[in-house]
Amino acid sequence: MIAIIDYGMGNLRSVQKALEASGAQTRLVTSPADVAAADKLVLPGVGAIRPAMDRLEELGLVEAIKAFTASGKPFLGICLGLQLLFDTSSEGGMVKGLGILRGTVERFPDAVKVPQMGWNSLHIARRDGPMYRGVVEGAFVYFCHSYYVRPRDASVQATLTDYGLTYVSSVCAGNVWGVQFHPEKSQEVGLKILENFTAC
Repeated sequence: MIAIIDYGMGNLRSVQKALEASGAQTRLVTSPADVAAADKLVLPGVGAIRPAMDRLEELGLVEAIKAFTASGKPFLGICLGLQLLFDTSSEGGMVKGLGILRGTVERFPDAVKVPQMGWNSLHIARRDGPMYRGVVEGAFVYFCHSYYVRPRDASVQATLTDYGLTYVSSVCAGNVWGVQFHPEKSQEVGLKILENFTAC
């Protein structure tokens, strides 16, 4: 069973339908007990990091998510759910994230159109795990974001994308996966990535 965290900040139904299309059984969850009981966990997200962290705190989910990722069970953060994994974000001042991965979240420079919205390609930096199994180099996926992650540890970089600068568009740190793009909106490529997560 894949649990999808419902904290009021994500397009949950689209994520749920895409996971189910990839062969998963899913459940929306809101409590620490449900998070702990999950086989796999997905943290989606749309919006700003400060209200997202406030809501996770209100629901008692911050420590539950940290405990889950430390357990070794598969975890996937999508869009804001990726950004929440890091130490701090510059969005709306300096905001503390979950601190599961070391690094920061930064705004795109003014030289590019913000937000980045639409299709862009992936340079696959790592092929040593299942995350991008069956996904070709240069595959296009759908993005909608104004901020990007800057991991302190380069070894977690799974893909890179060019948008005025080359930034990390997904990460893989053992059982913890995170993608800046929306696999649920990325057609066959996105479904393949979700299928890989479902199977891991």
